[in-house]
Amino acid sequence: MRAIWKGAVTFGLVNVPVKLYSATSGHDVPLHQVHDADGGRIRYRRVCELDGETVPYEHIDKAYEDGEQVVVLTKEDFSALPAESNREIEVVEFVPSDQVDPVLLDRTYYLEPDSKSPKAYVLLRRTLEETDRTAIVKFALRQRTRLAALRVREEVLTLQTLLWADEIREAEFPSLDGSVSVSDKELAMSAQLVSSYESDFTPEDYTDEYQVQLRQLIDAKIEKGDTMDPAETFGEKEEGEGGEVIDLMDALRRSVEGAKKTG
Repeated sequence: MRAIWKGAVTFGLVNVPVKLYSATSGHDVPLHQVHDADGGRIRYRRVCELDGETVPYEHIDKAYEDGEQVVVLTKEDFSALPAESNREIEVVEFVPSDQVDPVLLDRTYYLEPDSKSPKAYVLLRRTLEETDRTAIVKFALRQRTRLAALRVREEVLTLQTLLWADEIREAEFPSLDGSVSVSDKELAMSAQLVSSYESDFTPEDYTDEYQVQLRQLIDAKIEKGDTMDPAETFGEKEEGEGGEVIDLMDALRRSVEGAKKTG
């Protein structure tokens, strides 16, 4: 794994240097969009509305529009914000772990100690374990201030970003407003049904059936020869675009032939 952020967890005068890693990765089969008539690759271009030119990422800024005027924000503007330059994961409070509503949980990251001695890291980890507390922290990542829950998972400090309170929608369903009568017999029967399904949750026991079936479909098409030439499907890559697999022997052969002609 590659660290995506470096900083330190701070609470009181305690400073715990850490590296941040994404704890999850997708497993979806990568797919492209193509033209159904000829299989040609569909590409999306970043085109400027004023001059019609395709704009590379390094020349793209962001802007805010209020209906009357536009404010352009450059990369330098963002990097100058105090929160963006702050490399601290500040502990705001320690709360009972069961008070963190799962609906607030967003993305999960691992924290690795980033110092010669991991003593402060281990101290924080054991403190959270033995007090059964979760640290609520604030930090800046990718041009956003984040609220997060710092907890322990398999002896590793785990950072789970939280949605802000105003990002959670209220569950208002008129169909649930009325009074519904449930008999003791119905409740007992329902509990009996739940009991028949009781088990310990093991995530490894479950697979993404859609992705498995999609891979089987792709393999079947390959086996039947129902494929197309990538060059015809996606188009030839432009020189210098990168990512092209080069036949080393062919490149050497052409280099030798070119040297003979010029020699």
